[in-house]
Amino acid sequence: MQTPFDTLSEPLPRRVVAGLAKLSLVLRHEAWSQGREQRLTPTQAQVLTLLRARGPLRLSTLADELAVRAPTASQAVTALETKGLLRREPAADDRRARAIRLTDRGTAEAERLSDWPDVLQAAVDDLPEAEQAALLRLLTRTIRGLQARGAIPVQRMCASCRYFRPHAHDDPATPHHCAFVDAPFGDRHLRLDCPDHEPADGALARRNWRRFTASHPTPED
Repeated sequence: MQTPFDTLSEPLPRRVVAGLAKLSLVLRHEAWSQGREQRLTPTQAQVLTLLRARGPLRLSTLADELAVRAPTASQAVTALETKGLLRREPAADDRRARAIRLTDRGTAEAERLSDWPDVLQAAVDDLPEAEQAALLRLLTRTIRGLQARGAIPVQRMCASCRYFRPHAHDDPATPHHCAFVDAPFGDRHLRLDCPDHEPADGALARRNWRRFTASHPTPED
């Protein structure tokens, strides 16, 4: 049923995107503010935090993970090397290739940058736990949609993992199952970047996604 607001308002998807854009402004402003001491750009800060989370990476992998062009990633790495925050060394799997690693100073800076902005953290903390869990689920679905469109790299999240078993249990608080640790979990436990992630093959990924997004799923046998 339509109301006068349906004709007076911007379409709902546009208003949702506008809200997300406002959040991105906060994050970008905080990224500039946090990197001011070391004169880091947001891209340079992202390189540091990614290396902290993933360990040494090749330049091509860095570029793919950050969804930037190789020259952009190279410029950021060179600047961070000059600041003494990174170093290049032979890759563990191919001594002829070069991997990029944090220095001790780089590790300390990455740990400082890894703290989420207090203002954004406080805003999320103000939400009831059920709404936080619902927001995390919606973010998972939105990120997956961006991945499917090639807008961002594939993320190491539960929904795309071979160990994910959505709606495998009757308990509404912990309906899913992680086969890696063999334990049930709920939407509030969903991970967007898990170090134990292994991509599901095409058929399993599609089946899991259908179950995860179903309106009234039933536990699997």
